[in-house]
Amino acid sequence: MSKLNVTQKLIKEHLLEGEMTPGKEIGIKIDQALLQDATGTLVQLELEAMGLKKAKTEVAVQYVDHNLLQTDFKNADDHAFLLSASRKFGLWYSRPGNGVSHPVHMERFGKPGKTMVGSDSHTPSAGSLGMLAIGTGGLDVAAAIAGQPYFVKMPQVMGVKLTGKLPDWVSAKDVILEMLRRYDVKGGVGKVIEYYGEGLDSLSAMDRHVIANMGAELGATTTVFPSDQETKRFLRSQHREEDWRELLPDEGCEYDLHDEIVLDDLIPLIALPTSPGNVVPVSEVAGKEIGQVVIGSSANPGIRDFWIAGAIVKDKSVVDYVSFDINPTSRQVIQNLIDNKAFANLITAGARFHQSGCMGCIGMGQAPASGTISLRTMPRNFPSRSGTEDDQVHLCSPETAAASALTGKITDPRDLEEMFGMTYPKYEQPEKEIINTDMLVPPAEDGEKVELKKGPNIKTLPEIEPLADSADVPVLLKMGDNVSTDEILRAGAEVLPFRSNLPEISKFSYSVIDKTFYDRAQEAKEEFKGHIVVAKDNYAQGSSREHAALAPKYLGQVAVIANSYARIAWQNLVNFGILPLEFIDIADYEKIEQGDMISFKNLREGVKNRKNIKVRIQKADKSKDPVEFEAKHTMSERQIEILLKGGIINEFKSKLTNEEVHAVDKNTVTDNERQQIK
Repeated sequence: MSKLNVTQKLIKEHLLEGEMTPGKEIGIKIDQALLQDATGTLVQLELEAMGLKKAKTEVAVQYVDHNLLQTDFKNADDHAFLLSASRKFGLWYSRPGNGVSHPVHMERFGKPGKTMVGSDSHTPSAGSLGMLAIGTGGLDVAAAIAGQPYFVKMPQVMGVKLTGKLPDWVSAKDVILEMLRRYDVKGGVGKVIEYYGEGLDSLSAMDRHVIANMGAELGATTTVFPSDQETKRFLRSQHREEDWRELLPDEGCEYDLHDEIVLDDLIPLIALPTSPGNVVPVSEVAGKEIGQVVIGSSANPGIRDFWIAGAIVKDKSVVDYVSFDINPTSRQVIQNLIDNKAFANLITAGARFHQSGCMGCIGMGQAPASGTISLRTMPRNFPSRSGTEDDQVHLCSPETAAASALTGKITDPRDLEEMFGMTYPKYEQPEKEIINTDMLVPPAEDGEKVELKKGPNIKTLPEIEPLADSADVPVLLKMGDNVSTDEILRAGAEVLPFRSNLPEISKFSYSVIDKTFYDRAQEAKEEFKGHIVVAKDNYAQGSSREHAALAPKYLGQVAVIANSYARIAWQNLVNFGILPLEFIDIADYEKIEQGDMISFKNLREGVKNRKNIKVRIQKADKSKDPVEFEAKHTMSERQIEILLKGGIINEFKSKLTNEEVHAVDKNTVTDNERQQIK
């Protein structure tokens, strides 16, 4: 491995345990950590449960960007808690309204050559700067903040060569939609997608952010771009040129897998309901009436994305039946939009401006009207994620979104040339942007004396018992392929305010699939001490939301049996003591029905010694004979120990207690460093 690609260089520089063989578990040193409030409250509670004194990463930042609607005390209480926890544990704190975590982190903290884990599945956005940035469950993030390695299976590296240049009316969103058209939502599982080639010369750092962000929808471990002259230009525009480091693939390096995109050949694309992988040309569905357009989110966060929309609607008005919503991604972006006149163009065209944050992307307001099409520049369109049960969310570029807002119908933006005599507006990257750091709160000098502020909705995490040796439990749900975390534990304004209140948020478990699940789970917990669920491929795709494991665990979930798992969800199950079993023969899936009773014996020995686990099924129809088959698990030795102990919190409690005494704190924030961030 003398000639390395960028991914291999990043991993090699940070490798602490294991070998760089695809499929083998590796442990890597983590330099930075990113938390957002929908998952960060749990991370902070986990840091408390672990007994951490001070963050050991170079940088850790708590963002408040998801739960911004303050319809009662719950979200406001969580914001106060997160500020107190950040002060106590040595994290930066991005105040409510400052902006969406991923673009703000890229502007202020991201550094080429660094590693990062984040409690948000779109953390790979930072790969746009030449970082190895991985989204994962909150417990893994808490462990990294506590100074522990991050463990993941060594991925294959797929090299995607970019050639040519994007044509007019086509932008970075169409590049990642083309990848999703080719590979769907499972095509990136077990892989890092690394882009290279002369086509990169025409993609800005924020264009790369768009592509890296939605690499998560491919199921990829992460996405990586080189750190080149464009990276340097971006950091210079953020007044951070000193943080630049060149990081390029070696000439003649190899990739495990290969693909190529000729940028000149791309056309405007759109993802139809209800999957980011359901991609077709915009021209194929043009003419369908719409009711809403939303521009913004971490998937299209750059100044250019708002500017191009403003340039398209300049001196025009959107049709009267379309709600034209703008979600600015940061206060800094707003100031720059005011400066370059895009703000005025959007407002005078009829746009509704919202506060800086995720908002409609995670169902925090902006729900579309029933039975209407909503075009969004967002990363996901899973069922009901918008807050409307019969939603018809389509994912597209800012060009397609703005063009459609003008016509009231899905519109191929190339048609604007004939409709309005419009030429494609050309955006010029500014040499320097207006910088705003006023709402970034640095870590406290001494957090030991800080008291955590816990409102009545914030509950301390319960202790989790070690894995039981046997179980006789019912199958409460039988599901199919690609079940998302939004279906297991949905987001939205009704649910997310309970993210710090496990007893309450558990009431929404699997409610998108079956509204009776919570009541049935409570009965099963009381009568049988638990339950299992069954699924097919790619179980729990989507968000890193560990509530999708923790809430079912609270309700007594002993195991999941699936044909395959999304990477983050699989880790989250182990981290909270739920056994992730896999079918050896997918035909066995047909043997199980909802309502059957499942018996496990000698579980601890089987798990520890990597034996196949015997699954005995007592059919709900008592007239039928019991059925048996064997299932397997693919956990590492480290994960086996964690599962047997009941989860990673129990594992790290004792470890941190011992290590804290000997730790040398290298991360005290000096006055000079504070100034450098600003």
